[in-house]
Amino acid sequence: MPKAVFGGGCFWCLDAVFRKVDGVRDVVVGYAGGRRPNPNYEQVCTGVTGHAEVVEIDYDENTVSYDELLDIFFKIHDPTQLNRQGNDVGTQYRSIILYLDEEQKEKALKKIEELKKEGLNVVTEVKPLEIFYPAEKYHQNYFAKNPHQPYCMYVVAPKVEKYLKIKNENKKT
Repeated sequence: MPKAVFGGGCFWCLDAVFRKVDGVRDVVVGYAGGRRPNPNYEQVCTGVTGHAEVVEIDYDENTVSYDELLDIFFKIHDPTQLNRQGNDVGTQYRSIILYLDEEQKEKALKKIEELKKEGLNVVTEVKPLEIFYPAEKYHQNYFAKNPHQPYCMYVVAPKVEKYLKIKNENKKT
C-alpha cells in the first residue's frame, strides 16, 4: 500500500482533510523530519526536536494518485509561509514533503516548480523520510472526535470546507 507524508501546519487540519479524500484508506498524525528519537507532542512544540507535525497517508493508487494528493496538499495550506501556518508559528508547523522514493521526490519538486512558475514563493521543504513517529492517541482523528473544540471550529473546519468545495467543483467539470 503506497503512503505519502506531508506537513503543513497543525496535523489536525491535514488529517481532517485527507480523511475526506476518496481513495485514502487511513491517515495517521505524527512527527518526522527531525533529530530526536521517539518525540512527544510537548517536545515537538518546543521546536528543539526539529520534527514537524505531519500526516502519513495510506492510499489506494487505483483511486487517487500521489500527484492528486500533492495538489490537495498545496491547496489546503499556504506553502509560502516559512515555519508557520496562520497563527500556528514554529518549525513544527513548516511546510514539508517527506518522500519515500525517488519518484515521489521528483513529483514533489516538479509540483513546486510549477507553483513557482505561477509566481508563488514556495518554501516547502522536500527531504527523504527517515522515520515517522505516530503521535499520541488523543491526536488521531482529532477533528472527528472534537468538532466543537474552538480550534477545530475556527481553523480545521474551514480547511475541510475549502477542500470539499474544491472537490465538488472538480466533480462538475
